Amino acid sequence: MKNLRNLLASTVILFTSLTVSAQTADEIINKYFENIGGKEKLSKINGFKMNLVSNYNGMEIPIEIFNDKTGKMYVKVNFQGKEITQLAFDGKTGWSTNFMTMKPEKLDSETTENMLSQIYDFPDPFYNYKDKGYKVEFLGKETKEGTECFKIKLTKTPITVAGKKEENVVFYYFDAENYVPIMTESEVKEGPSKGQMSTSTMGDYQEVDGMFFPFTMNQGGQEMTVKSISINPTVDAKAFEMKVE
Repeated sequence: MKNLRNLLASTVILFTSLTVSAQTADEIINKYFENIGGKEKLSKINGFKMNLVSNYNGMEIPIEIFNDKTGKMYVKVNFQGKEITQLAFDGKTGWSTNFMTMKPEKLDSETTENMLSQIYDFPDPFYNYKDKGYKVEFLGKETKEGTECFKIKLTKTPITVAGKKEENVVFYYFDAENYVPIMTESEVKEGPSKGQMSTSTMGDYQEVDGMFFPFTMNQGGQEMTVKSISINPTVDAKAFEMKVE
């Protein structure tokens, strides 16, 4: 009987801790949405266009990024006065520009499959995350960049790496005062840095049409400053097409 009481007590404690953890994660996420403008405004966003500048070896390189709810996206780089489509996806086919030949090349099926899974990240990975099959977990507090943060583990749709399904996890660090992400961490799944953690930081949140977005970012040591953000812009469909000469 004593063992049974102990088992029941342990079960109650475990269930309670899981419930509190889930509620805490949802509270943080809901506060985040509230602080950046609200879920209602977020739900009306069909597409983003962002113009930014990347600092590369002392040079400022203009970059234009677009993505929308259908999965269409492109990344255009202006290098020495020439516009280059670094990456594009029309919702079905992905392609990139080979910087050696300067010719477009179709992405392999595995990369395309992974890009399709990223459609669910729009307009925000946490938006209706349960409907997407994503999971969140509150992991407590940590200090990052000298700032006390809430650490949340976001588990998304698995990705395919070398023909095998791999766990797709991103750790988010929310500023404990302002409830906005200031850093993310995720494991590198392939290449020379495989197994290491890739870190991205973001800050300087500014208002655009009633919504707040980070205007400074650093990804893999590459600093980027946002110059402008357009919400629901009109984009020519040809911008996503792979041009074969």
